Amino acid sequence: MTTATGTRALIDAVTAGTRTVELGQPLFTGMPCSPNHPGFRMTLIRRHGDMVRPDGGSASNEIVVTGGHVGTHVDALSHVSQDGCLHGGIDAEAAQRGGRHSEHGAEHIPAMITRGVLLDIPAVRGVDALGPGEGVTADDLAAAAHRAGAEPGPGDAALVRTGWARRFEDAASYLGHDTGVPGVTEDGARWLAERRVVAAGADTTAFEQIPAGDGHRVLPVHRILLVEHGIHIVEHLALEEAAAQGLTEFLFVLTPLRIVGGTGSPVRPVAVVAA
Repeated sequence: MTTATGTRALIDAVTAGTRTVELGQPLFTGMPCSPNHPGFRMTLIRRHGDMVRPDGGSASNEIVVTGGHVGTHVDALSHVSQDGCLHGGIDAEAAQRGGRHSEHGAEHIPAMITRGVLLDIPAVRGVDALGPGEGVTADDLAAAAHRAGAEPGPGDAALVRTGWARRFEDAASYLGHDTGVPGVTEDGARWLAERRVVAAGADTTAFEQIPAGDGHRVLPVHRILLVEHGIHIVEHLALEEAAAQGLTEFLFVLTPLRIVGGTGSPVRPVAVVAA
């Protein structure tokens, strides 16, 4: 098969009879944001009519200010350290000199075009959404995989639905400082790590079980996935539409920005499924 023929076959396989389902949240000023990160702000810096070209044309543009961990985003392996070390035993203090990370920066997060598996925990428990501060255990994940008929494996992306994204329009409720936020427990994180996924994501502000008023004092799941196993974490996913459509496994597409030395990147993940 020639290169041109192979390319055409690949394009046809991806585009013929497929559709996409959004898995990311929209970005807007005032959107929910962890207090640990600077929030998203966007405003028009030039408006139509500020400058009009001789032919009557005009252009508008904006200025965007945001943290790297705002909205739907993926964590680089430089995001979390344990006992002074990043993944692979790299000295965290030395790696962050000069205003950016020289190791495990966001520019090294791979583009992900891989199998995605939706692990729908509320569906397993027979509820619309998990309650504040509830944990998602290894048994929950295994049950969700059994229900889906698809267990995540090496190189896959495992997406954990808690139903919490239903609160996204209400920032205080979604962030859950006074109530807690549901999330994966330590044994759940180890279950994912054992399957050697490339990324694990959820529809919450942090891929952690957060008790009421906890304030992210500790991040054991981040330690297990990022530091111990080199598994990227995707947060603030939008999984309600995927769940409503009954998606279980699909082609998962995620492309991070190549932010040199950064600790994370905004992303727009999609599921590609048969039409």
